[in-house]
Amino acid sequence: MGRDFAECSPAARAVFEKANRLLGWDLTVLCFQGPAERLEQTDIQQPAIFVTSAAIWEAWLAAGGSRDEFACAGGLSLGEYTALYAAGALSFEDALRLVHRRGQLMQQAASASPSGMVCLIGADSATAEAVCQEVRDAQVLVPANYNCPGQIVIAGDKAACERATSTAEKHGLRAVSLAVAGAFHTPLMQSAADELSGVLDEVEFHSPRIPVISNVDAEYHGTPPEISRKLALQVTRPVRWQACVERMVGAGVTRFVEFGPGRVLTGLLRKIDRKLQAVNIATAEALGQPASPT
Repeated sequence: MGRDFAECSPAARAVFEKANRLLGWDLTVLCFQGPAERLEQTDIQQPAIFVTSAAIWEAWLAAGGSRDEFACAGGLSLGEYTALYAAGALSFEDALRLVHRRGQLMQQAASASPSGMVCLIGADSATAEAVCQEVRDAQVLVPANYNCPGQIVIAGDKAACERATSTAEKHGLRAVSLAVAGAFHTPLMQSAADELSGVLDEVEFHSPRIPVISNVDAEYHGTPPEISRKLALQVTRPVRWQACVERMVGAGVTRFVEFGPGRVLTGLLRKIDRKLQAVNIATAEALGQPASPT
């Protein structure tokens, strides 16, 4: 992923090269060549996605784009770091250090406790919580991602996830087990959140040049200390992505531009409100598209 940008954009290539120097190992080879099974592991996946997204952003800027075209920014889970970087709230060096350590800590927390995530198709908040309560049985099982109408991810102890999968049909839902390392955005990630908090305290945050919305509460980030605090909370709190989009739409946003590998957010956006315009910049061919209509 990101290879086409590095081949056509010196700005994107410089991002990958800088990442290799900062990490002390060749992330670029993994991004461009794999193997997929290593790239998909949380400790590698998080810096890989962030670096690729940052490279795409820088390539877009070099092709004539401008941060001034945006009213606000947001990102789902890891993507919130990319949004803060793009908004000027932290440097590339600090953002990469944070996401690299975040991935390591979340991988460690996942390895310490067998856990998983299950996507409930057709669920609303009340039904998702009802499934969790019915099968939790003194274990951890909670909503972890409120993605869009009819799509809520629950997560927790592996046995509880397995019970939820078999129980979902009774509630009129379809359950899909996700291929992830563990129960992200749940209390099972508390050890990762605690250690990440110390790393966040060492980072110099700045007030974003454009408002950036927080996954934790769908409110815009405030002061630098508040940014740090909410990023620590994000590790164990559910991602309220639908509420984030609805908050931005409520402020008058009608057009969204997705930067990064894949089209996940564009797909979720259409399920939240089909009237919204979405531009996806995941390939080099899409460079040059403006954020605002021309």
